[in-house]
Amino acid sequence: MAADHPTLPPVRLPSDAELARDALAAPLLAHAVRLARWAGPATRVGAGGELADEQLPEAVEVLGIADEEDAELLAGDAWRLAVDTGLVDIEEDGDAEDTDTPGRAAPGENLAVVTGGSPQDVLALWLDGFDAVFSDAVVPVVDDLEEMLGEDGAVDFASLDWDPDAETEFLEGVLGNLYLLTVSEGGPGEGPVPLPALAASMVVPDDMGEPTDDVLERVSDAMMRLDEQFRLLEPIGLVDYRPVDEALMAEEGEEPAPPVDEEDVTRYGMVRLTPLGLYGVRARMLEAGVDAPAVGDLAGKGADVLLDGITGYPEAAARAETAAWLAGRAPVAAARELLAAARGTDPASPLRRLHCQQALALVGPEAEPAVREVLADAQLGGLARVWLAERGAADVPAPPESMIFWLAIDTIAAQLDADGDLAEVQELVEGLTGRHSGFFEAAWRVEHPATAEVLEAMGRLHRDKGAAKEARKAAFKARSRTGGQSAGA
Repeated sequence: MAADHPTLPPVRLPSDAELARDALAAPLLAHAVRLARWAGPATRVGAGGELADEQLPEAVEVLGIADEEDAELLAGDAWRLAVDTGLVDIEEDGDAEDTDTPGRAAPGENLAVVTGGSPQDVLALWLDGFDAVFSDAVVPVVDDLEEMLGEDGAVDFASLDWDPDAETEFLEGVLGNLYLLTVSEGGPGEGPVPLPALAASMVVPDDMGEPTDDVLERVSDAMMRLDEQFRLLEPIGLVDYRPVDEALMAEEGEEPAPPVDEEDVTRYGMVRLTPLGLYGVRARMLEAGVDAPAVGDLAGKGADVLLDGITGYPEAAARAETAAWLAGRAPVAAARELLAAARGTDPASPLRRLHCQQALALVGPEAEPAVREVLADAQLGGLARVWLAERGAADVPAPPESMIFWLAIDTIAAQLDADGDLAEVQELVEGLTGRHSGFFEAAWRVEHPATAEVLEAMGRLHRDKGAAKEARKAAFKARSRTGGQSAGA
C-alpha cells in the first residue's frame, strides 16, 4: 500500500559552512594549500609534476613536519594533491637543462577558492581531493617498484594480478556499508565500527552460518587491505581511524592472527565516517545514481512531497525533516497545506494522514484554526478530533459512528504501511476490537479502500482465535461488497 521507500535512510549533515571548515582543516588538504602558497618560479618539478627530490626538504620545512616519520613522503603526497586539485599549476620549462626537473610550479586558480570561495566551492575542491585519494587507495602497494617496471618504463600492473574496477567496487562497497551502518536506526551512529565486522560485511555471504577457514582467511586479507586504505583516507578527513595493532600483523610464512578478538576487538582496527566523510560518500553515491537522501532535502518542497517523502524514514529523521519543512512557514498556512495533502483514497493515503497527524503535533496549538476547518471532512474529521482532544480543546463535536470506524481502518492501514513494530500493531488491533463490541460487523461496511486488506491483517494478528475468525469473515464480506478488489487495485 505504501509508496516506494528511499534506498537509504536519510543522513543528518552539518551546514555547508561547517563542512567547508572541516574540509580546510583536513591535514592533507591543509598541507596542500600551504605548499601551493609556497610554490613559485624556483620550485622545480619532475616530468609527472612531482616535486624534484632536492625540493622535498624545503617542502618539509614549510609544512613544519620535520620531526614526523616519512616526512618527505608526506610532503610528496600533499604536493601531489595540490597538483591534482588545481591548487598548483605545472608549467613546462623548455629551457631546463636538467631533464629530471623539466618544469616549474606556480599557484593555481583554485587556490583563490580557499580564501574567497563559497562553502560549496570549498566542498567541490575537497571532493576533488577525496576522488584523488580514493584513486590512490585502490592502487596496490608495490614494495620494489623497479621490479614492476616494463620495457617502456611504466609499471606493469598486469603482473600484480590487479583489477582496478574490482578494487574500486570493493572500496566503494566498504564505504557504502560504513555509511549505511552510520545512518541506520539502531546502528553505531557516530561510534566507530570494528574493522573485522566491516571486512566480513564484504566477504561473508549473508546466508552463511559459521564461516569456513577459507572465508576467515579472506576476511583477514580484506582487513589488511582496508587497514592500508583507511590510513590513506584519514588525512583527507574522510574517516577517523584506529589502525590495526602492528603486533598482530603476520610475518611472511606465519599464520595470520584470527580476525576477531572478543576481549579487545579495537586492536583489529576501528573506523568511523566523519561528518565530512558522510558528505563525501553520499556525494559519490548520488553521482552513481543511488537514492541517498539527507535531512532537509524536502524543506522547500510541497506538503504532498513531504508526507510521501518521509515514508520509510526512521522516526527521529522524519521528525527532523518535518521540523525543517515547518521552519519559516506560518503555522496556520502550514497546517492547511498538510491537511490538504493528506486527503486521498490512493494506497499511500493512510500513511500520509499518519504523517500529517505527526507533523501537526510539531506545529503546536497554533494549528487549531486549520484543524477545526476539517471537522466535517469524512477523511480528516476523525484525525482532527483526535488532535483537538489530545490538546484539551473545548467544543469538540462527537464523531458519527461511521467516522469512528473509518478512522480505525485508516489508522491500522497506516501502521501496516509504516513497517513498524508488529507487537504495537497487534496491541492496536486488539485494543480497538476490545473497546468496540461488534467491531467486525460494522467494520466490513466501512467505505475505505483498505477495508478488506486491513480486516485480513487483523485476522492474522489477533491472538484471540474467535476474533481472528470474525476478522476473516468480515474481510470476505468486504471483498464481496467491493467485487473482490483490493486496496491497491
